[in-house]
Amino acid sequence: MSKSVFFVSCPKGVEYLLADELSTFGLEPVRNAPAGVWAEGSLEGGYRACLWSRLANRVILHLDEVDATSGDQLYDGVVHMDWQQHIPVTGSFRVTFLGQNDAIRNTQYGAQRVKDGIVDRFRASGGQRPSVAAKMPDVTVSARLNRGRLSLGIDISGHSLHMRGYRTEKGAAPLKENLAAALLMRAGWPELAQNGGDFVDPMCGSGTLVIEAAMMALDLAPGRKQESFGFEKWLGHQPDLWLGLRQEAERRAHEGKQRKLPRMAGFDQDSRVLSTARNNIERAGLQGLVQVESSAIADLALEGDWASSGLVLVNPPYGERLSERRELGTCIGRWAIPSSACCRVGVWVCLPVHLNTASPLVCAATSSTGCSMASCRLSCCCSPWTTPAR
Repeated sequence: MSKSVFFVSCPKGVEYLLADELSTFGLEPVRNAPAGVWAEGSLEGGYRACLWSRLANRVILHLDEVDATSGDQLYDGVVHMDWQQHIPVTGSFRVTFLGQNDAIRNTQYGAQRVKDGIVDRFRASGGQRPSVAAKMPDVTVSARLNRGRLSLGIDISGHSLHMRGYRTEKGAAPLKENLAAALLMRAGWPELAQNGGDFVDPMCGSGTLVIEAAMMALDLAPGRKQESFGFEKWLGHQPDLWLGLRQEAERRAHEGKQRKLPRMAGFDQDSRVLSTARNNIERAGLQGLVQVESSAIADLALEGDWASSGLVLVNPPYGERLSERRELGTCIGRWAIPSSACCRVGVWVCLPVHLNTASPLVCAATSSTGCSMASCRLSCCCSPWTTPAR
């Protein structure tokens, strides 16, 4: 089976997690880049990344790299590539262009020169050419400019893979699905779930963290409910291979729902956003498996039959005022009370928060310039299942 080269993009700071994930799909990471990973492997590995990656944004099948120190040089490189192997002559395509250099300072100009090169290649080979479609093209050509070199490929994902299809409504400042998955992985949730641990998000908002946690615990492919991918009208597509992978995902989903499942719950004081969370849970096919309830974090106490271990992970929707940060630290701190059972607590914030606890936390805190996974720190915390002290 011939090897292909892929560039798989992701949120900044998630590259090392993505490289490990790609290895499980049969892809061999070659090098990490800012917001992405270069990898080698079979087309099957690329298909698996589209269907199963919880961390990726896009999967680009790399075709070639051309000189691009000027617009004319870029065009010459593109027009000499064999685009007839990839784009149906009666179909449509679009070009996404990223990057700039001294000669190409505008992405629209760069994209236009790439389009010109592709169209002229078809015209030179017989006159008929595919159309250009800004929306819903048959094939998306990815062009990434770095200094004087342009990397060209086919976007086989077709859309950003963080969009799983279950979230059509949003709460305030929603956490993207693949970043939520990265936080869960950094906190060790897959291993905790396998060992019978439970999951709680005490400020769940629209439910992204608890839904992603459930999809991991149930072995549900994040791309399972997607209607289409970018490779389906690409001329190199292998339908029988793809059908087999879809059938495997359905079998694993069925088997995942037959096993003993952890208890997974979200809480929030805003009843309106909980309505959105319930709709998202239903669209994800997780009704009856994930519960969300109304409760302020200051009043929350877990009751009933909970496992002796698990994970509390929270992405607080607090503002930037110092008083709010102190309030958050006090509330979260009460959840880190020593007990005999070993569990983990994780907090994802964009500003420093002083937590009212001496216990170490699974914590990701960044500067006020924005969120990133780059500064995540991991450590084990005591059990959060104990009723917090008042």
